Amino acid sequence: MRCYSLILFLLLVSVTGLNAGRVEDLYNVKVTRDNIDPDKVFLLIDKSDYRLYLYEDVTLRKVYKVVFGNRDQSDKQLEGDRRTPEGTFHIQSKRFDKSWSRFMLLDYPNETSWTKFHQLQSEGILPSNATIGGGIGIHGVEYESGIRDNYVESRINWTLGCISMKTMDVAELYEIIKVGTPVVIRR
Repeated sequence: MRCYSLILFLLLVSVTGLNAGRVEDLYNVKVTRDNIDPDKVFLLIDKSDYRLYLYEDVTLRKVYKVVFGNRDQSDKQLEGDRRTPEGTFHIQSKRFDKSWSRFMLLDYPNETSWTKFHQLQSEGILPSNATIGGGIGIHGVEYESGIRDNYVESRINWTLGCISMKTMDVAELYEIIKVGTPVVIRR
């Protein structure tokens, strides 16, 4: 039932758009397990506006600024293209990370990802020896390499295909998100 509600809601959002004034108000809202139910959370990541939207059921609760792999906002095709995949995924695992503060692994590639990959190979767009890649997730910035929160603020894409957030933002999100949380990535 939750899946159908999610799909219906995403269709509504894509048709009507989001209220920009309300979105700006939600950058500074503090979300915790005390004021949000992690079992009802899903994430919508919009590559075209560099934002991650946190929903509780159908209510937009928080907005985060994010960056991606490269300026080409196309769907990920193969390993090494530095593109962020599009589709519906789930948080597969969570861990603290020395380089990125927190890391939430997505279940990329999933069945849909493999279908798209094999289709591109069968059409000759990708070579038969291409690999699909993996290890895509949501994480903080890489301070040891000189990448700072201002990269996110300035929309400087730097990852290999992951979604990067400011350090404090990824710490906040990490505390709310559970393994299995749905994540929709679109352009």
